[in-house]
Amino acid sequence: MRVISGSQKGKLLKSVSGNQTRPTTDKVKEAIFNMVGPYFEKGIGLDLFAGSGGLGIEGLSRGLEKVIFVDRDHQAYQTIKSNIHSCGFEEQSEIYRNDSERALNAIIKRNIQFDIIFLDPPYKKQKLISLLEIIDRKKLLVGSGYVVCEHSSDIQLPDNVGELEQVKKAQYGMISISIYSTIGKGD
Repeated sequence: MRVISGSQKGKLLKSVSGNQTRPTTDKVKEAIFNMVGPYFEKGIGLDLFAGSGGLGIEGLSRGLEKVIFVDRDHQAYQTIKSNIHSCGFEEQSEIYRNDSERALNAIIKRNIQFDIIFLDPPYKKQKLISLLEIIDRKKLLVGSGYVVCEHSSDIQLPDNVGELEQVKKAQYGMISISIYSTIGKGD
């Protein structure tokens, strides 16, 4: 795994040992950022099932000001810390070891809105629709922001979840990417 573009282009990233996490491939990561960027002048990101932190770190490398990383797995948490340190992004990062719902509740209390939210939950424990409902209901996305959902290609996500509209979709073998934005705000 590596950072594909931006200030840390080519930097190698550690992956989480074992088979509990599934890193986003370089091909899929590049496709995601081509759909939502590819670069940012500023903004805040949330990497909710961060794994090794690859998506959030890619966002920082491409110009996001800050990213909050969340993963409940201890090894993932340690790997994220290591990767952020090796890229020099400590000042731009917050890392939490927590489950997704608790993390979102803590974020809601802080009144943070995000320019981009990455949702890549374990495929066997798919809960993307309920997470999208929380993001919509609690207005966690800025008007021009995106929610990027990575999921198994056999999962069909709805066109709309509240005010969130699926604005882009792509399939890469067994992996699908569904991107949501606030209705009328996506391109």
